[in-house]
Amino acid sequence: MTWIGIRILITLLLLVSQNLPAQNIIANAQVETTQLSKTSARAIFAMRAQEWPNGTPIKVFVLEDQNPIHSQFCKTILGMFPYQLRRIWDRQVFSGTGAAPEVVKSEQEMLDAVANTAGAIGYTDKEISHTNKRIKTIKVDL
Repeated sequence: MTWIGIRILITLLLLVSQNLPAQNIIANAQVETTQLSKTSARAIFAMRAQEWPNGTPIKVFVLEDQNPIHSQFCKTILGMFPYQLRRIWDRQVFSGTGAAPEVVKSEQEMLDAVANTAGAIGYTDKEISHTNKRIKTIKVDL
């Protein structure tokens, strides 16, 4: 590879890495869990985990499949592509063994839904201010 090719590759990598938004898993403040493993997060968002450790039902909220925040969340936090997650949901719904998550249209709708639903979990690329007492951030061990 030539020197020019290497410089172009480095520049592209720097540009791509700077544009990645931070991803935050958020939950209703009543959820006792403060940290999840990547495996647990994947199980929750794949609708395989049904309840929190204290027995409260988990209510999952996600953005639409085409939303870039959803795509980035799937790739960085869950380690899968959005179409893979959609296939899991569709298979569970079709077979009658599970349900799909609740789809919201915007991050603000996500914040409102999580804040107002017991046991709710979702995600955002915004920083959650500590003034919102109804939402908390959950750390994920990547």
